Amino acid sequence: MAPTSLQHRRTHNILLISKLLNQRDASSPFTLILDSLEQSGRPLLAEFLSRAKAAKVQTIFVSLETLRPSRHVDVFIRAWGKTPAEWRKEVVDALKAEPTQRKLLIIDCLNSLAAIEAASLPALLSSFITPSTSLLAVYHQDVPTLASNTHDDAYSPSTITLLKYLATTIFTAHSLHHVLARKAARDRSHAEPVFGLQEGVEGGIQSLGANGVDGVVLEMEHRRKSGRGVREWYCMTPTSGDPSEHSRATLSLLEDHSSYLPVDNTAAADSDSRTESTFELGLTEKQRRDREGVVLPYFDAQKGGGDGGRILYDMGSEDDFDEEEDEI
Repeated sequence: MAPTSLQHRRTHNILLISKLLNQRDASSPFTLILDSLEQSGRPLLAEFLSRAKAAKVQTIFVSLETLRPSRHVDVFIRAWGKTPAEWRKEVVDALKAEPTQRKLLIIDCLNSLAAIEAASLPALLSSFITPSTSLLAVYHQDVPTLASNTHDDAYSPSTITLLKYLATTIFTAHSLHHVLARKAARDRSHAEPVFGLQEGVEGGIQSLGANGVDGVVLEMEHRRKSGRGVREWYCMTPTSGDPSEHSRATLSLLEDHSSYLPVDNTAAADSDSRTESTFELGLTEKQRRDREGVVLPYFDAQKGGGDGGRILYDMGSEDDFDEEEDEI
């Protein structure tokens, strides 16, 4: 890719994810976060909350698995131990308060809702979205879904398929350590390693490097109003700021990460050859002068004119002259 095109793509996509995280201009009515045991979506969720607080966007947090609310949450609704109708009424009441203020409704786990109300889940989520309210929800990909025995549900799409169809922006969280390990294997033309449950190890749930603190890799798919899709891979690195302040994580393209940059094999090979050589490949000053003073035989043929390809040879004392062969 040309440097100009790469710079344009870098600038455009960094501005795009910043716009999505800051909830500007209702750019994404429904944002879906897909995480797993190898990489939780909590760091991205915390980044949404921190930026919403800084942008003075009211946050309504519906908790289905979170015990304690974050300090950036404005309204915390405990949905566990309540019927869907009870906590849904609390959400509606919170959304009706101050209707002109921008709001961000967060549901920390859609898996339990999908297990209880799979058929009505799209209608339920759509009812919460308004011109001033955006929806942010988390879905755990490693949680198994219950198979339905009814004939109608057997031919209906799965929950994750419906959610991906409804969402305008999809963030899939990946472990930075695992992404770098897969890239290192591809660079060496080796089979990519698998981690966690995919390893098939009995009793193994998580792998080394899962939920690392160095950063999170985000695979983004954003759908514009025109229908055009944008796909990009980012690396979100936490910053060591003051906890009392709204410190933002550092966002960059994955290919710009220092550990993800391609290795110049040619330069590395030249460096290794210079380092590991046991003798000097260059010439000394005396050897260079001696080489320049050598007169090659074809130099004399260039002085005269019209001699063609005549060969000049000076006989030495060790040469055996034969008159018969000379006449031939």
